[in-house]
Amino acid sequence: MTLRDPLGIIAGAGELPVALARAVREDGRPVFVLALEGIADAPGIGEFPHASAALGEVSRIIGLLKDAGCGEITLAGRVARPDFSGLKIDRLGGQYLGRIIAAALKGDDALLRAIVAVFESHGLRVIGSADVTRTLLAPSGPVGRRAPEDDDLPDIRHGFQVVTALGALDIGQSAVVCRGLVLAVEAAEGTDAMLRRVAELPSRLRSVEPGRRGVLVKAPKPGQDRRVDLPVIGARTVELTAAAGLSGIAIEAGTVLVLDRERVAEIADREHLFVYGIDATDG
Repeated sequence: MTLRDPLGIIAGAGELPVALARAVREDGRPVFVLALEGIADAPGIGEFPHASAALGEVSRIIGLLKDAGCGEITLAGRVARPDFSGLKIDRLGGQYLGRIIAAALKGDDALLRAIVAVFESHGLRVIGSADVTRTLLAPSGPVGRRAPEDDDLPDIRHGFQVVTALGALDIGQSAVVCRGLVLAVEAAEGTDAMLRRVAELPSRLRSVEPGRRGVLVKAPKPGQDRRVDLPVIGARTVELTAAAGLSGIAIEAGTVLVLDRERVAEIADREHLFVYGIDATDG
């Protein structure tokens, strides 16, 4: 297997599959995108060799990937837990269905590990986004011109403690903290919906004076399989953070994916908030 062999990208919802495919292509490696029917929604998928299959069509997915010459694959984009009763299933899908349902009952991490195991049992090596390309990983320090103020640092530290606790329970990867008060934590609804909830909170919870206060903190779950479900932020995250009246976003450097970094920096500077990568070793 060489870097000239196509990387298979199993595409869920959101911008990540296309952003990842473009980054891999810029690194000189061809890609093949397997779009999950009814889930993958990024219009840019058409830029690449691609095909589609339903989530339960395991035989078809594996066959398409192998026919495209993919020995390595990565999973990218959001995939909501499906309605198993209405899932379109082929022979292999039926063979693994009981195992997948049992894993899903244990939580998202267990479900993803079970899905990875299915692909690897059929000779496809699953690799993570960080192994594919490092260009999307959050840097240490600011994305844009601004950095956290001294008043933001206690909230950032507390936010990382909250996210670590959430992740250990397989709940979510982000939280919003303002002046020591946890305004929201992410669960199944995702980061965008969490930020919209924060925007609807009374302003007195966010600040005792005019100006932005509070931080969004985002980091991987402790001990999670880094090949799947790395946290992601993008331009929309920054826009929603601004709409919620927060002062900025703190993310773990080297593990959170930042889509369209130039656009993220542009919006952050325009809205006068920070996007800042924190090294895990900084505590």
